[in-house]
Amino acid sequence: MNFQIPDSVKEIQQLVRSFAEEVIAPRAKEIDEKDEFFPDIMQAAGEMGILAMELPESVGGIDSGALATVICNEEIARVSAAVCNVIGAVRLQLSLIHQFGSKAQRENWIPALSSGKKIGSFAITEPGAGSDVSNIKTTAVKKGDYWVINGSKCFITLGPVADMVIVLTKTDPSKGVRGMTSFLVEKGTPGFSAGPKEPMMGQHGIPIGQLYFDNCCVPVENMLGEEGQGFKIMMSGLDGTRLDIAALSLGLSQAAYEMAAAYAASRKQFGQEIGNFQGVGFMLADMATEIDAGRFLLYRGAQLRDAGLPFTKEASMAKYYCSDNAMRHTTNAVQIFGGYGYSKEYPLERYMRDAKICQIYDGTSQIHRMIITRKIMQEQKEKGL
Repeated sequence: MNFQIPDSVKEIQQLVRSFAEEVIAPRAKEIDEKDEFFPDIMQAAGEMGILAMELPESVGGIDSGALATVICNEEIARVSAAVCNVIGAVRLQLSLIHQFGSKAQRENWIPALSSGKKIGSFAITEPGAGSDVSNIKTTAVKKGDYWVINGSKCFITLGPVADMVIVLTKTDPSKGVRGMTSFLVEKGTPGFSAGPKEPMMGQHGIPIGQLYFDNCCVPVENMLGEEGQGFKIMMSGLDGTRLDIAALSLGLSQAAYEMAAAYAASRKQFGQEIGNFQGVGFMLADMATEIDAGRFLLYRGAQLRDAGLPFTKEASMAKYYCSDNAMRHTTNAVQIFGGYGYSKEYPLERYMRDAKICQIYDGTSQIHRMIITRKIMQEQKEKGL
């Protein structure tokens, strides 16, 4: 694959970097400490076209492609993982509605979401169904011109503030994953409610909570795609979000590395800069090497996506490698800073807290190893081995 970044992508990257440093960075500490959502930043991102980067121009997007998107995600995550996560979540909703939505759904939600004026959510996870999506219990039963939804979802990003939720249900439990269907459920729909924002370890500022469906009636036109297509719809978006999380993780690694390298070059102990000691220097060497390696994995997956080629294995490789590295890199950066790294005076402890969830959401690191293993064995069968 060719990893030369086109000039057009570099221009977008510079614009987003300026936006991140001028608009997001000054708010990052406050967002973390107050743990409050940031609708003004989302609207500013919408005005910049950041939320609709991969949408075609015909619907108000800029059709920048996956490579430009992940590069810009890294720039945003370098100053705030929370903002980057929310931007990625909105892009996922836009992608699914554009690809599978009806004409009315696209006209109603794409302008609202891409402008940042409305917030959507994506609801799969349940108390008994995390990695095992097939085990969801939320059901939808058709009654006349409506579908009646019953069940609950948990750990739903943006759930407490969402104007609309894309929810995965079982419409025919006898068919397994082929009996799942997705629906758009709007805020204020009778029988639909959101629980309070739950406190989390990291990525503060993102409203995460439970959603409840108690005889929630939605009209048949709120079905996203076709009946029985829900699992396919939801899974179709996950490879792309895994590239997003890989980019977010890289942004955290890059930010931690930059701070740690600068500190190691200026902090003196025993008469010399601490970066000259192997215990510190080798940590920096590992960071620099693994960040570059992760970037190659990420860019390869993005280029495959832009080319319309399968990239499931490559997305899993990038996601688990970059997220595992982000946890290690941010931890090592705190170690290099010593007591100062543990202090809230510096953002390193925030980076460390923000990194952990990257190993968990959109498929744990262990699940991604399983996906890669499955793909490897499939490739060997295709070779006749």
